[in-house]
Amino acid sequence: MAMLETRSTHAQSSCPGRKQPSMGTVMENTQILVQTFTAAAEKVSAAVSRVSTMAQAYDYAVELCERKEACQLLIAGCQESLSAPADTLCRHKQKKVIAAPLLASNDAAQMKALCQARGIVFIRSGVRDHLAGVDIGFTVAEYGIAETGTLVLDASSEELRLATMVSEVHVAVLPINRLRATSLHLEAELAQIMSAAPNYCAFITGASRTADIERVLALGVHGPLELHILLMET
Repeated sequence: MAMLETRSTHAQSSCPGRKQPSMGTVMENTQILVQTFTAAAEKVSAAVSRVSTMAQAYDYAVELCERKEACQLLIAGCQESLSAPADTLCRHKQKKVIAAPLLASNDAAQMKALCQARGIVFIRSGVRDHLAGVDIGFTVAEYGIAETGTLVLDASSEELRLATMVSEVHVAVLPINRLRATSLHLEAELAQIMSAAPNYCAFITGASRTADIERVLALGVHGPLELHILLMET
């Protein structure tokens, strides 16, 4: 009920004669949304952290990439007697890759510098050329739905869709002021996103998971193995 009251307060604030909500009330309602979103996201295996700036988000993604093993293209037949070039291919370990489509030029330059210092490949486009292994897909979400711990992304860009689907780990920044209580509270915003054609609006809840084979739960089959959500102060 408290979450719904947050929206009601916003609606009333524009009416003449209505009392504006106090700063304390706004902060309290925001905290409720954050707590609800975090609890719901963690239930579906997402990792939720707080950052104050985009620079901290870049550091988080790059450090996460540095700690993980590089994605590798799995090649059949490596156990057989092979030619020297084929044997080299089987033992080849590619460089780690971070894909961050749609980042502004200045932001991209900052993240690229962090990647280069650690020997990580940074790309903003050409994700199709790295389908054998994208380690981190880095995005900024348009909105978040507290009730279900869901991210909402305007994924009309193919580069962004690929970055969120073929990467081993998806790191998404969500500004706290873009949190909404339920999907119903996003009706106007979603209508605006979908008014442009063609469009593709993605709802992402947790890491990729499926249990369609003998009802055995498997993570990362149809998408990222991990989802890291960075709630950014605004």
